[in-house]
Amino acid sequence: MATLRILDVAGAQQLIQRPKARLAEAERVVAPILEDVQRRGDAALIDYARRFDGLELEEVRMTVSNCRPSAEFLKALEVAARNIRAFAELQMPEEKWVETGDGRRLGQIVRPLESMGAYIPAGRYPLPSTLLMTVIPAQVAGVRNICVASPHPSAEILSAASWLGVKNLFRMGGAQAIAAFAFGTESVPRVDRIVGPGNIYVAAAKKLLAGEVGIDFIAGPTEIVIIAEEGNPSWIAADMLAQAEHDTEASAILLTTSRALAEQVVLEVDRRLEGLPTAMVARESIRANSAAVVVASAEEAVELSNRLAPEHLALHDARLLDRIQHAGSVFIGPTSPEAAGDYASGPNHCLPTSGVARLRGGLSAADFVKIISVQELTPEGLSCLAPAITTLARAEGLEAHARSVEVRLAN
Repeated sequence: MATLRILDVAGAQQLIQRPKARLAEAERVVAPILEDVQRRGDAALIDYARRFDGLELEEVRMTVSNCRPSAEFLKALEVAARNIRAFAELQMPEEKWVETGDGRRLGQIVRPLESMGAYIPAGRYPLPSTLLMTVIPAQVAGVRNICVASPHPSAEILSAASWLGVKNLFRMGGAQAIAAFAFGTESVPRVDRIVGPGNIYVAAAKKLLAGEVGIDFIAGPTEIVIIAEEGNPSWIAADMLAQAEHDTEASAILLTTSRALAEQVVLEVDRRLEGLPTAMVARESIRANSAAVVVASAEEAVELSNRLAPEHLALHDARLLDRIQHAGSVFIGPTSPEAAGDYASGPNHCLPTSGVARLRGGLSAADFVKIISVQELTPEGLSCLAPAITTLARAEGLEAHARSVEVRLAN
């Protein structure tokens, strides 16, 4: 029996209506942890490191200055970092000013956040690439205090942190790491924004602490949608498995008008699973959460994709891009694999999942700055606006507002 299902549009509704994340249960688990870290600080962090991560620690702060990457890894870091930094610079908001003819000078100034905390997973797959994707945009934005948390940082994570000049690295994970960044402890500084992916307990902690601290988004299982009316079935299968190997709850969906292509991809997925080191995870993800969906037209494929608002969207036909309304990141053409975006092409791989792409795009340098509006009125400018200001203020019953304008015009 084939691992990947072939569905029609009606059968694909279960994929479009994603199962609810088990956040409510996770929130109940993490709420006491958050309170404990707020109350006991470092002592709580050390206790949870022992209980959850199997670590015997005297302190959570780490030293990374002596870590040196291998020549091969350093070359990869340099290529990826250069492209990530260039794209982050492209995304930075700019200061702007305009002077109107009626006495108003208006503009916006851009100021960096003072501090940020990046959560870097280091469980089944340690992710030095996520360190690059979270730290570099913050550096581009001008954030002075950059902090990184990772429960079991690999040699590659440590090397990347050292190479990037990260001074504040903490061996802590899970909800307790999020709490430490949100509240601050004796050794962990309180930050303005927490970014980076994590498991469901990390997601639940970020949800509960949003408002206490800024967050990027609440991440669910990773996902990809591929729209291809024709193409190389081996390449498409490879892209689906690349997503599926992340997690058993990951999702990979092909939308195609070609039943023949769907059948070829099914065969290729099964063939490629043989000998894949991560097959145990990928096979379950493909079986439970993935499918090749046969649609009537490219227009129907786009409509389904927009309803899904996928984290990753691969478009084999660039002409469809104008119709795309919701996606975390788009990969155009058959030689633009999603894996390129995960590592080295430049755009950020920290992306919204579970339909959040309806609301926002991926992490960028703009997430680490504030855009502050500025206005300056000449006496003539204020006089010109006074009738509108005072009328609206009195319509709202705010007499002092109106008088604060009139007192300036009376003198």
